[in-house]
Amino acid sequence: MVVAAIGLVGLSLFSLFVGVSNISFTDLFSGDEEKLEIFFVSRVPRLFAVLLSGSAMSVAGLIMQHLARNRFVAPSTAGTIESASLGILVATMFFGTQSVMAKMVISVLFALLGTLIFLQLLRRITFANVIVVPLVGIMFGGVISSVTTFFAYRYDLLQTMSAWTNGDFSGVLRGRYEMLYFAAAATIVGYLFANRFTVAGMGESFATNLGLNYERTVNLGLALVSVITAVVVVTVGAIPFLGLIVPNIVTMSLGDNLRRIVPVTAMSGAAFVLVADIISRTIRYPYEIPVGTVVGVLGSAIFIVLILRGRTRAS
Repeated sequence: MVVAAIGLVGLSLFSLFVGVSNISFTDLFSGDEEKLEIFFVSRVPRLFAVLLSGSAMSVAGLIMQHLARNRFVAPSTAGTIESASLGILVATMFFGTQSVMAKMVISVLFALLGTLIFLQLLRRITFANVIVVPLVGIMFGGVISSVTTFFAYRYDLLQTMSAWTNGDFSGVLRGRYEMLYFAAAATIVGYLFANRFTVAGMGESFATNLGLNYERTVNLGLALVSVITAVVVVTVGAIPFLGLIVPNIVTMSLGDNLRRIVPVTAMSGAAFVLVADIISRTIRYPYEIPVGTVVGVLGSAIFIVLILRGRTRAS
């Protein structure tokens, strides 16, 4: 954990000085007001947004995998992200004059509803293969995404929706990322209840015999996942596969004790998004591409590797 923390601090410092405007460490002490304004209004808030969203989405995926008892279930493979996006569309269509906070609450409700529907689908799948389950989730999310696209096209909101369907930190400025503190608070609550989620992940019968209120614990976990997903989608957009690959890599190295691996998962997720954000700003310098695209390419490749490893172990 110490090595991960040192690496994360190093990446964070490097990230602060990457961008179109050339800002060096000595410029911060030279009194150049323009560069100081860029640094504190854009670079620092962007770094906080990357760290908060990366750590929160990774922990959300970890909780979801334990509750669903499947390593390939995450907000991006269970329809949670797509449900949150549909909630934003509904809020924009019918409550366009309301505050961003009101839209976020509607998005949370849709994310929670979509996740509950997915879990109900899981209970009705007879052949609950470890690979079939996420494929069902991806198809379920595809249906919701198609509905969202249809109504966004019908009401001329496609361009607006694109801001929420692909993660992008280029628009993060001071005063426009603070809602991510809600995701940080949900992550802390997830850590405090980590032992209960670990027991719930052993099955309903086992958890009930140990005196745990299984339904209440699962509902709390789903609420935390929904809040984190909706806040991140509303603030910076969807970041695909993040909640899937980071928890898998961490659990393969450190085991399944949730209380032990939540801090490492949070730091690893933040570091992963930080690296992707640096790549997004340098691969076409001075232009930048959405970080959701970079994470999508890296995440899909790692996802395929994880599936092939799972098939190899099964055989």
